[in-house]
Amino acid sequence: MTALGGAIRRRPDPAGWRAALFLVGLLGAVLFVAPLVWAAVTSIKPPVEAAAAPATGLPSAIDTANYRTLTTYGEGILTYLWNSIVVSGITILGTVVVGTLAGYGFSSFEFPFKGLSFIVILATLMIPFQSIVIPLFVVLKQLNLTNSLVGVGLVYITFQLPFSIFIMRNAFDKVPREIEESAIVDGATQARMLRSVMIPLVAPGIVTIGLFAFLAAWNEFFGALILLTNQKAFTLPILLLSARTGLWNNIDWGALQAGVTITMVPCLVFYVVLQRYYVSGLSAGAIKG
Repeated sequence: MTALGGAIRRRPDPAGWRAALFLVGLLGAVLFVAPLVWAAVTSIKPPVEAAAAPATGLPSAIDTANYRTLTTYGEGILTYLWNSIVVSGITILGTVVVGTLAGYGFSSFEFPFKGLSFIVILATLMIPFQSIVIPLFVVLKQLNLTNSLVGVGLVYITFQLPFSIFIMRNAFDKVPREIEESAIVDGATQARMLRSVMIPLVAPGIVTIGLFAFLAAWNEFFGALILLTNQKAFTLPILLLSARTGLWNNIDWGALQAGVTITMVPCLVFYVVLQRYYVSGLSAGAIKG
């Protein structure tokens, strides 16, 4: 009985658990990375091999024809790439500035209907973008912002702000009030304290909302397709739609995978470079201390 009781009370081997978790994590990583690697490899295959069915393995030769093909779609990939950069830059700038200031205001100041205002802002997260895209198009037309990258950027900023304000308010709430009070005692103005003291402390949260804004603006397709009707103002996701159909409506797999590769590279680079800030900022902003 004693031996049986000892066997029952025996704890699992920590090394075995670590090995199992490592294998599960490795399998998950392979499942996520495999499509990205496949797209990159297909993009450098000769067009015939890229369109082959069943699909071939490694390319017989490295060929940039698929990338060159993208320059023949509409205004060319460089135009669409620049448009995506502009829209993403506008979205990041507006989201970071307004989200940070609004988050600081909700965290540090008292004003009438503060709680209700915050709830109303968060409630807008439940509004599907697709349900109001047509009214947004009408509004942009009245403001002469149709076919404008600035107009599209403003729309993206509007939909990023509720989440950004939520993250930044909680990030500012986690900063000890003693730090803010010490800066005021030392004679710092509200603006200088925010710029020199508070913002460095919540930098991970700022990086987080900036990264989310970039990913949303860079990959957004439906809004850009509806709000932009001039081919010169199209963004990269719309180019992928064009690359999807080739001669006689056949899918141009090589050009499509080349466009996917170009689109995903900035996302991967930004995430890898900012990963440690992103993780700490998301955990700090999502849980109110």
